[in-house]
Amino acid sequence: MSKLDPSWQFSSTKEYLEQFCEGVTHYGPFWEQILQYWKLSNERPEKVLFLKYEELKGDIIAQCKKMADFMNCSFSSEEENDGVIKDIAKFCSFEHLSNLEVNKQTEQSSIPQLDNGMFFRKGEIGDWKNLITTSMAEKLDQFVEQKLQGSGLKLN
Repeated sequence: MSKLDPSWQFSSTKEYLEQFCEGVTHYGPFWEQILQYWKLSNERPEKVLFLKYEELKGDIIAQCKKMADFMNCSFSSEEENDGVIKDIAKFCSFEHLSNLEVNKQTEQSSIPQLDNGMFFRKGEIGDWKNLITTSMAEKLDQFVEQKLQGSGLKLN
């Protein structure tokens, strides 16, 4: 359960980062949720597939195949040759999803204080460097290392 008051507002990115590290988010205890899914994906890999954004960005075609295999809906050679996987990857791409009209509307967000567009920045790995300072990044790195300690999960 989130400790966040419905009328929340942050005056700065630094304040948001501090609240995030304290577990104060609209979506509850983020790290606990991530670690639960990670643990389940290791205990029951046939039931839980754990993907990382960097992996999706690195090789979307391989990750689409991995997801299809996981759901027992593997692509046929014909589908691969016909470009079905590439079409799915394009349809599900950051560029496509971030430009959907529903994601540009301000009244549709599940969080009243946020526009749907706030859930999309650039979709680039490492864009965090444009949002937080080096000292904030170091603090976050230490926090993440502490949270993931002993889990086997690595975020790079």
